[in-house]
Amino acid sequence: MKKFVCMLIIATQISACATYESRSVSFRPPQDYANYQDAFGLMVGAESFADVKRAEESFGFDIRATGILPVQVVIDNKTGQGVEVVAGQTFLIDDTNRYWKILTNREATDRLQKATEGGAIAGGAGKGALLGASAGALLGLAIGIVSGRDVGSSVVKGGVLGGAGGAVIGGAGKAGDDRPREAKIADDVRDKGIEGKVMPTEALANGFIYFPGEAPSAKELRLQVRFRGDGRLQTLNLKLR
Repeated sequence: MKKFVCMLIIATQISACATYESRSVSFRPPQDYANYQDAFGLMVGAESFADVKRAEESFGFDIRATGILPVQVVIDNKTGQGVEVVAGQTFLIDDTNRYWKILTNREATDRLQKATEGGAIAGGAGKGALLGASAGALLGLAIGIVSGRDVGSSVVKGGVLGGAGGAVIGGAGKAGDDRPREAKIADDVRDKGIEGKVMPTEALANGFIYFPGEAPSAKELRLQVRFRGDGRLQTLNLKLR
């Protein structure tokens, strides 16, 4: 027990040198993707972040190690009405033609918590940051606050969260931004996800749909959208490679 406490103290001291850093992910217009489709003025393109190295470089930490497989979707909406993704009818299809349902933001957060508690995320979590088993345990407790779990907030005073958009641990936030660190990471997870959002007409929107990391591959995205004006449904099948 004494040894474990020492590990936590060391992890906390190391993390104090780092700040939370949300990493932006670039995108191309829908027409630039090989799987581009135009459905009545709804122009869509998508790409998978199943590759571990590419996903880590884009998100700032090994998101694949947390059990999350991100797929980026880009939509240029010229339909004259708002459009939203139908989560219950949108699936990732792997090489064996098995279908995988969307992970909600809450489910993705739960996976992050479990992964960090087990020390699954290591290195690359932020400038000067080190996220090994002990630091991961602290981070897992902090993420529990975001997901509404009783995790003993006193343990994580001065700590920092990291989620789907970037890196985590320690240090102060950006100058002039006095929001709690927990709120910052929750915002990043929500902002980067496209599930549950409405894309207004004449908007160029992009975001991630999160799928279970148990999927061995990402061959195709079955994307269903709803047109908010007339209630019409449209299903698009986008090859991911």
